[in-house]
Amino acid sequence: MSALDDILGALPADQISQQVGASPDEVRTAAAAVLPALLGGLQANAGDPAGAGSIVQALGQHDDDLLTGGADLSAIDAQDGEAIASHIFGDQQDEVVNRLGGLPAVGGQGAGGALVKKLLPILAPMVLSWLANRVLKGGGGGLGGGTAGAQAGTTPSLPGGGGGSTPGSLDDMLRDVLGSAVGGATSPSGSTEGVEASGGFDPGSIIGDVLGGILGGGRR
Repeated sequence: MSALDDILGALPADQISQQVGASPDEVRTAAAAVLPALLGGLQANAGDPAGAGSIVQALGQHDDDLLTGGADLSAIDAQDGEAIASHIFGDQQDEVVNRLGGLPAVGGQGAGGALVKKLLPILAPMVLSWLANRVLKGGGGGLGGGTAGAQAGTTPSLPGGGGGSTPGSLDDMLRDVLGSAVGGATSPSGSTEGVEASGGFDPGSIIGDVLGGILGGGRR
């Protein structure tokens, strides 16, 4: 099962729909477009050593069990999510929202952008939780080891994280996990490989074609 399927499967679409004023189907469709952008943005940041270390440290401060049994909207900190999204995309966040909101399946300009903007702070903590579960537990260090690393940082880059270096094994695992999460969606030339997420979107199209070169604008 892919990262997108994992996260979408835990999505509390009915709860979110009541909060954002959209139908559960609209929430799921928009989320299927937003999630590849978040994962792609994290991958772009993780390509820089300082960015990878900062993300790993931030993971230690986030609940790695948020998605277990289906996420509860009341357990998602939207304020934290706003900060996460801001740090992932930097000053390109509005452009990301506009590009994703302009997709016809999301609703096009206006309504689509408004829904994407509401979903970003909800989905960002879910993505970090999924990532923390894979990187920190999969790395053998456990959540405690990740938290200890987070406390060593000094320059915040993601909420709860720092800019200092972290063990290379965790940095490498982060890049591997993110590579698997978005890999297969695009070829080295940026073309799509036909991998579709729930909602009918090709993640490679969103990461490569829709966002283009702006993913590198995230903070590292």
